[in-house]
Amino acid sequence: MEERVGASARASVPATPPQPPDTEAGEGRAIAESTEDYEFEYSWPVAANSIPALATVLQRRADSARAELVENAAEDRVAAAEADYPFRPHSFIGEWELVTDIPGWLSLSGTISTYSGGAHPNSGFDSLLWDKETGGARNPLDLFRSPQNFENAIARRFCTMLDAERAERRGAPVDPDADDYFSDCPGVEEVTVLLGSSNGETFDRIGILVMPYVAGPYAEGSYEFDLPVDTALLDAVRPNYRRSFSLGPQD
Repeated sequence: MEERVGASARASVPATPPQPPDTEAGEGRAIAESTEDYEFEYSWPVAANSIPALATVLQRRADSARAELVENAAEDRVAAAEADYPFRPHSFIGEWELVTDIPGWLSLSGTISTYSGGAHPNSGFDSLLWDKETGGARNPLDLFRSPQNFENAIARRFCTMLDAERAERRGAPVDPDADDYFSDCPGVEEVTVLLGSSNGETFDRIGILVMPYVAGPYAEGSYEFDLPVDTALLDAVRPNYRRSFSLGPQD
């Protein structure tokens, strides 16, 4: 009986996602779906939805995330029935927000929360840079000479800020010589980079987002830092993108 329930649930899952209603001009997109097996939410702001090509990219990402959620939830329900343990509905929540909209570029930040039946949900970050001139999605690091050049430019400031915040949360200084993963400073490949602006014209701020388990245990949560663009970062920018950057307000 349990197996038939699981098989039925899998068969009843729609093969393609339900199409959300058309949005009016000046609106963002919000998709929400709830079943006995899963909950799915995905959204992006009006600034992104007003660019058809970008809206298409985000819709495809939403469809891909939903398809994976549906498949995993269905498989887990069958496995739960076969092993005689309670099935816990899965979930995926993805939200894109506007970081900045400047001439030539649209910068977005993404937050993701997922649950697949474990002890707690998992969360993460994403970023997307839209090139208005070419009409394509870019990684923020594409605008720099190399990921290593970018990391070298921010390392001292970022690691100092991270250690100060970790010390505050832990109630003790971070030992730089400790043989402990959570005492290390994450590399650029482990964090999410955002390009921001305080003047509405150029990128003069850099956001660094660090998800749980990267710089500390799950209980410490995520870390978020805002770094003004300095001369070291300007030197790391590819020459053909230099006009899109400027020095940020320095404390």
